[in-house]
Amino acid sequence: MGDTLLQDGINVSEDAAARISDIMAGEGGGRLRIVVTGGGCSGFQYHFTVDEGPEEGDVEYGTGVARIVIDDISLRYLAGSTLQFVNSLEGSYFTLDNPNATSSCGCGTSFAI
Repeated sequence: MGDTLLQDGINVSEDAAARISDIMAGEGGGRLRIVVTGGGCSGFQYHFTVDEGPEEGDVEYGTGVARIVIDDISLRYLAGSTLQFVNSLEGSYFTLDNPNATSSCGCGTSFAI
C-alpha cells in the first residue's frame, strides 16, 4: 500500500483515495472537504464532508473522482499530513497522520499544535 503525494505535501493513502472515489461515485460527484476548526478535547479538530467544489481560497487536489478540497487556513495545519482510511471492527473512517500536531486525543479527531 503506497501513498500518493499531492501538492503542498498532503499525502493520500491508496485506501483513502479508493474510498473517496467510492463515496463521490455514490454522490454523483463532488469532493471530500477537509477542514480544521477550533474545538475538541485537544484544541483543534478535523472535519470531513462532501462538497460540490472549490470556493475562493480553497486548494483542490487529486485526479478523477478522488478529489479533495482544503481551505488555505486549514492547509497551514495539514502540510505534510497523510490522509488514511481505516476499516476496522471499531468502524470505518478517515484519519489524518499529522506531523504538525504536538498531541492528539484518543479518538484521533482532535489535536494540538
